[in-house]
Amino acid sequence: MKKLYVSDLDGTLLRSDETLSEYTCQIINDLVNQGMLFSYATARSYNTAKKVTKGLNVNIPLIVYNGVSIRDNVDGKIIVSNSFDDVNDVLDDLLNHDLMPIVYSYIDGIEKFSYVKDKINTSTMDFIKTRAGDPRNRPVNDIKQLYQGNIFYITCIDEASKLERMYQKYQSQYHCIYSKDTYSSSLWLEITPKNTSKAFAIHQLKEYLQCDYVVAFGDGKNDIEMFEIADECYAVENADETLKHIATGVIASNNDDGVARWLKNHFK
Repeated sequence: MKKLYVSDLDGTLLRSDETLSEYTCQIINDLVNQGMLFSYATARSYNTAKKVTKGLNVNIPLIVYNGVSIRDNVDGKIIVSNSFDDVNDVLDDLLNHDLMPIVYSYIDGIEKFSYVKDKINTSTMDFIKTRAGDPRNRPVNDIKQLYQGNIFYITCIDEASKLERMYQKYQSQYHCIYSKDTYSSSLWLEITPKNTSKAFAIHQLKEYLQCDYVVAFGDGKNDIEMFEIADECYAVENADETLKHIATGVIASNNDDGVARWLKNHFK
């Protein structure tokens, strides 16, 4: 049986300081050398995911932007990419309800994230600061510039009352995730094209690699869909209780190398 192992990053494989332990890197790299097919599925971009997983020698494609894209981990080539057909009405609605989004798009074929630098709130600015030096960073002066390019991902960081309203309105029309950030506790609403999710991307990756079986690891509510399609699924000790309830089992926490320790004991 050909197995595919897929882990979430933040709160699962990464420790609470957004780093990988030497132990986790060593164990996973050793098992990959033995033939394990290991990947990760994350809300992060390819750029930031590669940065925080430096030293991890994963050699099969990666799932990024919560399943919007699948990219080759060796050369960065896009294997699967999804985008909105037309999302202008959604942007209009967000802006009319005093929500200032970060808009991810391909502009002239180059990946960018855009925001109106003088209108974003403090929480959004705090996030932007964590992406200092990122070549995708595109601050703009005019709201009209948010509509440019081939848009594939929209993020809003704001108050619960504003975000919940938009989540309820658009969750049936698009793939929406409303959650609390692992590190800052800020509330996020993420909107992506309808047929995008970690679960759907894992199914695509499973077919691409011709695997028969999926083992998944996660910590948050945005991993529920991934767990539902996996043959086995394990929640780290620090995971949301909802995820633990549907998991095959609960393993050690992200700070205790839970995923690596489970793999070491179970991979054959």
